[in-house]
Amino acid sequence: MNKFESRYAQSPKEVKQMDTAALRENFLIENVFEPDQINLTLSHFDRYIVGGAMPVNQKLDLPNPDDLKATYFLERRELGMINVGGKAIVTADGEQFELDYKEALYIGKGTKVVSFESADAAEPTKLYINSAPAHHTYPTRKVSKAEAEIVELGTPETANHRIINKLLVNSVLPTCQLQMGMTELKSGSVWNTMPAHTHDRRMEAYFYFEVPQNQSVCHFMGQPQETRHIWMQNDQAVISPNWSIHSGAGTSNYTFIWGMAGENLDYGDMDHCAITDLK
Repeated sequence: MNKFESRYAQSPKEVKQMDTAALRENFLIENVFEPDQINLTLSHFDRYIVGGAMPVNQKLDLPNPDDLKATYFLERRELGMINVGGKAIVTADGEQFELDYKEALYIGKGTKVVSFESADAAEPTKLYINSAPAHHTYPTRKVSKAEAEIVELGTPETANHRIINKLLVNSVLPTCQLQMGMTELKSGSVWNTMPAHTHDRRMEAYFYFEVPQNQSVCHFMGQPQETRHIWMQNDQAVISPNWSIHSGAGTSNYTFIWGMAGENLDYGDMDHCAITDLK
């Protein structure tokens, strides 16, 4: 069984009027993973899809939701995933890939049949999935953490010491517009993406995991002078509009996956927001 949800885009004017329930309904994705199921959410911001596949006792096939109006899911799309569970086996048009914890896989446009399964049902895989429209076919490729472009940012003094693992980005492998990576916060640090920024030419989605039991992350969004927040738990995702900041502070350190798509593949294409200017 699979679940597919479509969500409309909102402007800053609309979001200013939203209460907590409305913010959560429009931007938070609470149930990314459910056993033996693929859950997908389509955002009308850049037609981006966020979801998760959690095969336990059976192999799961990538569905083709009616909303895509396509012959098959990747007819006009590309797909990226990062494994946040047990060892995964992913098959793409007959080619098999094994993904260990925190390894990534890019699957190019035109791939007709994709399936997911766990190497061991006792330790089921959890594949966090992002997808964006694509205009060109690039090769399917696995990327390990050792192959990632790694950047270290922040300091313990400002509680934002973190390691950025650029996995599915243009400096590592070619993609049409999809970019994905993973940021690991050091012990004692809680802030991600601080100072905050916006980037009008692409939207973004965050997925928070390795959040310790009984701990939470407060995700900040909105225009820099009109911020809002959403409290999030482990294994939850949130949609960030092009015009919105996207930052978080946890009650403990944690890890998050960022994914984005839009007009520009330049990772550094952003408008920075001074911390003292946020309101």
